[in-house]
Amino acid sequence: MGRKAGQLYINPKKFSSVAKPCMKDMISFLNCLALEQLNDEKCTRQKELLSTCLESQTSKNRKQMGSINYHLQRLNRGRK
Repeated sequence: MGRKAGQLYINPKKFSSVAKPCMKDMISFLNCLALEQLNDEKCTRQKELLSTCLESQTSKNRKQMGSINYHLQRLNRGRK
């Protein structure tokens, strides 16, 4: 089942399968911040792990999705 935002159909199953490789590091960093009353000086290890994970993800070559015009044309074809 999907949801409609205006006239556009959104498939939530498509977005749930996206890989979340840095989620564990982000959760550990946020937990540390919560335990230390938002003092990030005491959470340097978790902060470094999260930043290295994020840097490694941005350096990967991702498949380019196409231009905005391509997607607008594709969505317009589905409406007719």
